Amino acid sequence: MDDIRTGRAPTDETVIITGGTSGIGRATAVALAESGARVILAVRNEEKGRAVASELPGTRGTHRVRHLDLARLETVEAFAGGVDEPVAILVNNAGVESKDLQRTADGHELQFGTNHLGHFLLTTLLLPRITDRIVTVASQAERMARLDLTDLDWYRRTYNGGRAYADSKLANLLFTSELDRRLLASGSHVRAFAAHPGLVKTAIYQRPAGQRPNLWDRLVPILGQEPEDGALPSLLAATADLRGGTFVGPQRMMHMRGGAEVIGRSKQAQDPETAARLWSISEQMTAVDARP
Repeated sequence: MDDIRTGRAPTDETVIITGGTSGIGRATAVALAESGARVILAVRNEEKGRAVASELPGTRGTHRVRHLDLARLETVEAFAGGVDEPVAILVNNAGVESKDLQRTADGHELQFGTNHLGHFLLTTLLLPRITDRIVTVASQAERMARLDLTDLDWYRRTYNGGRAYADSKLANLLFTSELDRRLLASGSHVRAFAAHPGLVKTAIYQRPAGQRPNLWDRLVPILGQEPEDGALPSLLAATADLRGGTFVGPQRMMHMRGGAEVIGRSKQAQDPETAARLWSISEQMTAVDARP
């Protein structure tokens, strides 16, 4: 991490990482633990989480594992309610990708519900505890999004899995922008950032047996980088002295491979009105009285 860091590593401070049992999340956890951070792995599978935590750098018992299922909002509330210490950095890393229409326990489209709504609720509940920054893993797939704020859960439209994933990643960027605006307006020194990992060999591209592979499935084994490389944008966003709201991604191959640097985003991802509307809608969708 030292070769990309221009700011301060979270030494002897608590960091929460969602989805840290494999891929980019695990690589991020290893790097931050090496810097001296105390890592809390927020994961669905606690057994896998404990196995990862036991291998992280640091004194035995330093790192912890707690259950979190972003597709079940009640577990998000339970997780946040159990955090009783300052949190230097929250890394919203976990994500899902699905070709077929699936729904969360609360009735939301799975990709939007997990990638955006779960992290939205987690972040807003933890904000009083966060002391430094929030990093949300987004994607340049946002450029292919066509976010419909009147049908975010795909109840009326014909479902398109790729478009739904892109919509969820655009939501990540809009959320980051509006979150940072609100933090700045409130006088908080906490900042929000987004990171694009590029093309990475991770479990998100694995298909069930018999399911036809798409273009990305074919390209990943050839062009995909290792999770340690894909984690570099998240690590830069987590440690560097950057302006709030910044989007960080790889340096090469159209921001799909290698290193980390500040990158641009689409015009729709920069629309403050859409960001503000999405925030209000997300508050309504994650409210207790809106759940089954």
